[in-house]
Amino acid sequence: MLRLLLSVLGLLSSALCLSSCAKRETVVDRATREGILHLSVGYEPSDLDPHTVTGLGDARIIQSLFEPLVSFEPVTLKPVPALAERWAVSPDGLTYTFHLRPDAKWSNGEPITAQDCVDSWRRILTPSLAADYAYFLYLIKGAENFHKGRAKDFSSVAAKAADATTLTVTLTNPAPYFLQILLNSPWRPVNLRAIAAAGDPYKRGQPWTKPGRLVSSGPFVLKEWTPHQHVIVEKSPTYWDRARVKLNAIHFYPIDNNDAEERAFRAGQLHATWALPLSKVRPLQNEKSPSLRIDANLETYFFRVNVRKAPLTDARIRRALSLSINRALIADKILPGGRTPAPTFVPPLLKDYTPPARKDYDLAAARQLLADAGHADGKGLPPIEILYNNSEILRLVAEAIQQMWRRDLGLDVRLVNQEYKVVFANRRAGDYQVLLSTWTADYLDATTFLDMWRSDSGNNHTGWSDPAYDALATKADATVDPVARAALLQQEETLVLDAAPIIPVYFNTHVYLLHPSVKGWQPTPMDHADYRYVWLEK
Repeated sequence: MLRLLLSVLGLLSSALCLSSCAKRETVVDRATREGILHLSVGYEPSDLDPHTVTGLGDARIIQSLFEPLVSFEPVTLKPVPALAERWAVSPDGLTYTFHLRPDAKWSNGEPITAQDCVDSWRRILTPSLAADYAYFLYLIKGAENFHKGRAKDFSSVAAKAADATTLTVTLTNPAPYFLQILLNSPWRPVNLRAIAAAGDPYKRGQPWTKPGRLVSSGPFVLKEWTPHQHVIVEKSPTYWDRARVKLNAIHFYPIDNNDAEERAFRAGQLHATWALPLSKVRPLQNEKSPSLRIDANLETYFFRVNVRKAPLTDARIRRALSLSINRALIADKILPGGRTPAPTFVPPLLKDYTPPARKDYDLAAARQLLADAGHADGKGLPPIEILYNNSEILRLVAEAIQQMWRRDLGLDVRLVNQEYKVVFANRRAGDYQVLLSTWTADYLDATTFLDMWRSDSGNNHTGWSDPAYDALATKADATVDPVARAALLQQEETLVLDAAPIIPVYFNTHVYLLHPSVKGWQPTPMDHADYRYVWLEK
């Protein structure tokens, strides 16, 4: 009897120990069980309006809320049906006819129609919206004239709704990448009726993107947006492909500190970080961590140089700044994770295009250019400010280049750090001297990088324009032969690099942490994500 009592007490003691000593369930453990994905998006969203946002973090949320006409197969990047269940292209490559699926619905239950697409494109092309990406739609015949006010009637734009489910689009020139470009936020339809209920649909900043007001079309609907805390989206009951969607919700976090992200990941609060502290990359590589991801990315880190602000009005000074940057040192020594020096703006990874050969570091030539401009050893030059947003990587790059320009050119260089939203507003207003920026390809063609520097591009923001550059771009658009077209694009890139309103620094990779429970995660080199293919598995 005593032995039995001791045995029972031992079992009870073991059970109590196991209960108290068991690993506490983390946020990620519980969320994995409940099908809720927890992601960092790197900063507070500027908005959730597909037609006005420009940031990658904003786009990551919008991709969960708004459906494109055409999506992609994650591995091959082959176009696959989305809102359009099928499409046809004319033999000359100019006219696309999209047949929308009849079961496509807005989150309020209304059918999504071809006219909704036409109305959406009219909205982004309306000048009062001041959409930075409006020039994307210049592919459509008549769109540029309408956007620039040369045509007042939108019927002159070749985007037509033949009936509720048939949309025809005629392009200005053949564009083999047209189906790819439809993935991007500016092309995604919005519900103008819902926007009008909240304010003027042709003015930015209206409250239609708030919870309870936002009417969406994608696999998720907006449930909650608490600024500087989180954005929560939940599985949509009206989405046409809801049977494929395995996630029940996604929680997006605007964490703009890489160390805080990494700590949150280790504490089991995130399934994926936006980035990773640089000090953690090599140790995780050495230990072959299953959570470390280094994805190929068509992204360039570069400086915008405001050519309207003295002394940067002088191209010789801008070129001197560019040639005095030791890009190899930055890419190889400061930034682990496969980054490479960028002597050009377009990465050397695109089919049918080879960037021009450039010398990326020539300190003697930089000093001579400065002397030619009348400022040998930096004498007589006022202080130069580098503006950047909250980011460990941007800070380290800015500090490294500050040191190079001080030491090697004799310049007084000052750093200004601001929140992303503030930096974006100052960029649009032209209120900066030198701005550390990034650009990720929107589609697999060199024009996604080079069209930014056209005089009428909404993403230029440098004050630089050149009729010769615009003429080359227009000629390239009309050139069908890929070799001749590539030669024209190469001339474009040479021209803008010589003028130096931009200073490329390095080509990026996406380095971050991903929890092993996340399955089907296959972002593209353009950093598009299709959440239909993602699920969680313990």
